[in-house]
Amino acid sequence: MVGWSDLPADLSDTAALQRLNDHLPPEALVISSDLSRAIDTASAIQGQRRRLPHNPDLREIHFGRWELRGFAEIEAEDPELAFAYWDNPGDVRPPQGESWNDVRNRVDSAIDALIATHMGRDLVIVAHFGVILTQVQRALDLDGQQTFSHRIDNLSVTDIALEGGSRSIGAINHLP
Repeated sequence: MVGWSDLPADLSDTAALQRLNDHLPPEALVISSDLSRAIDTASAIQGQRRRLPHNPDLREIHFGRWELRGFAEIEAEDPELAFAYWDNPGDVRPPQGESWNDVRNRVDSAIDALIATHMGRDLVIVAHFGVILTQVQRALDLDGQQTFSHRIDNLSVTDIALEGGSRSIGAINHLP
């Protein structure tokens, strides 16, 4: 589980980074979480786009004592809690971590503030698996279990549009 640990990004696939840069709207604003893996990825695809300050509310799920541990180890320690957290995301928290609903509330507030501040602008938000899934859940009105069935790969694009107060999904996990 890698959440708030500040691990580096693997940015060695320069061809994939260039494809991603070419795919993104040229006039978009770029923002990332404050974790170095997101900051460095945003820098790699920024191009001529304007950069906004890093936002800690766009961080990955805070896994608490589960941080940097494998699922098998966590499951062996507390199988009921591990199962409840992933099978029925909601108010269940890892020890000293945050629940799915906590993540969703944190990220929804950050996204709403970005939209209000930059109304009508395209935003390239360089974030993490959990952050992206909160917005997929929001746009598609899914429950937590349905949300976790989506795959999010590194350097993929999930395109969510806001039109007239409604969100729509253009693509999930698109690899340009």
